[in-house]
Amino acid sequence: MVKRFAVVVLLTAVAAAMLGLAPARAQTASSDIANFYRGKQMRIIVRSGPGGGFDLYSRLLARFIIKHIPGNPTTVVQNMPAGGGIAAITYVGEVAPQDGTVITMIGQSLPLDQVLGYTPSFKQDLRTFHWIGNLSDSNLLTYTWHTRGIKSVNDARSREVLLGSAGAGDVSSWIPAVYNKVLGTKFKIIGGYQSGAEVKLAMERGEIDGFGANPLAALMSATPQYIHDKLVTVLVQIGLRKEKELPDVPLLMELARTDYEREVLGFITNALSVGRPIGVGPGVPADRVDALRKAFDATLVDPEFVAEAKRSGMDIAPTDGVYVQRLIEDVQGATAELRTKVRALMPPR
Repeated sequence: MVKRFAVVVLLTAVAAAMLGLAPARAQTASSDIANFYRGKQMRIIVRSGPGGGFDLYSRLLARFIIKHIPGNPTTVVQNMPAGGGIAAITYVGEVAPQDGTVITMIGQSLPLDQVLGYTPSFKQDLRTFHWIGNLSDSNLLTYTWHTRGIKSVNDARSREVLLGSAGAGDVSSWIPAVYNKVLGTKFKIIGGYQSGAEVKLAMERGEIDGFGANPLAALMSATPQYIHDKLVTVLVQIGLRKEKELPDVPLLMELARTDYEREVLGFITNALSVGRPIGVGPGVPADRVDALRKAFDATLVDPEFVAEAKRSGMDIAPTDGVYVQRLIEDVQGATAELRTKVRALMPPR
């Protein structure tokens, strides 16, 4: 009996010691992260030029996330507008230090582009990157300027409509081509613009009729008057549910007329629902990825961040990094048969 009691006491002591080690280990890990980031300068690489949605959201995140990263590093935003965003993600994956000091935000179309084989210049698999989160789950909109007289998809079936694109690899360059093949529209893509801001200026000047695809969040952050003052007519929105600001605008899925159309448009809708993920390179250590995810989550509930986003008219509807990681893996895992069907709809690259 004495021996049994002694064993119980010993086991209890060991368990207590182990429990005591857990907080100590967590404290050590946090200290290691703080020691690494202290005195460092982080860079957020923006895939487009200044003034567009990618730029505005990246700068907002840059201002506040450093408050929540142990060690409180400084941050700088670097614009890298080339190749429809391919230059930025290639830099982060292949050139930038793989240490958790370089972050970027990719376009909604890149996971789909890669699974269809449309990004040969981008060699790495997006599944190998570490995704930190998504600032806003926002539907993609195709819209025209209010003076052009194009009020619906039906109007675009009967006349040529010039839509601006923010780059060859950008979703705004190929979504209208899908509309043409599946819905019978007559959209013509006009490229050469470096950012969404440039596309919108060209639209206002009358050089083009509208924007091929632009997230509502980006539109509301940079030009909310477009919606508030009804300066644009939104023809279609791509997402899993309608935006509250656009209850009467059809979802892409609602325009499908056959099983085939429902299958391909449904896949495209799901693929684009990954939003604009924010991530770091494949070689970043797991503990720093975890620290950045925690910092991202903390930023999104930071009262100062929330107030600034509201002041700037930015829609914030975040998705955590683990969920974004799973979405991208699901898109990349599409069957060969489905890839072939969707690829047949895409414009030549």
